[in-house]
Amino acid sequence: MTTDGKTPRGITPSQTVGPFFAYALTPNGRYPFETLAGNDMAVPGAAGEVVTISGRVLDGEGKPVADAFLEIWQADGEGRYPAGGASGNTGFRGFARAETLDEGRFEVRTVKPGPVPAPGGGLQAPHLCIGLFARGVLRRLYTRLYFPEDGAMHAGDAVLALVPAERRDTLIARRSGDGRYVFDIVLNGPDETVFFEA
Repeated sequence: MTTDGKTPRGITPSQTVGPFFAYALTPNGRYPFETLAGNDMAVPGAAGEVVTISGRVLDGEGKPVADAFLEIWQADGEGRYPAGGASGNTGFRGFARAETLDEGRFEVRTVKPGPVPAPGGGLQAPHLCIGLFARGVLRRLYTRLYFPEDGAMHAGDAVLALVPAERRDTLIARRSGDGRYVFDIVLNGPDETVFFEA
């Protein structure tokens, strides 16, 4: 940046992430091109039970964050991560993007993942990996979503074991009906969701 067009005045300070625009990220039919990654991973033939996960992104005061952006990646119902864009012989990509709208709400339709191998042996409990971008967040936040019915596997999950017992519930979705789950992400404060270092 310069004042006279010639003399540099220093480096421009870093900017916060966002706001995010649907164009080229999550167009969902609003723009005249194909969605690269939308919020529906439940393609026909994908192994696993079809589930819908909805929730809200909230700040530390419980106020909704209406312009956050989530990236979700996961294994399919048999615990296979997509290789070359699909797992097995289906079009399951294992990757989705979702934006938060009014009241900080988001929704993802997918298949419930199967257990995946853990580093050093054993299995990790079924989970979704979530990356979150939001206004005021300078670096992407990483968290996980686990399913409540897999409690027996939670005890042996090496990643979940890193989280203090009293905070693990921030990573476990709530069942809200057949094939439906609720998972809220709280950015800070006493109910903050557990986030992991990349």
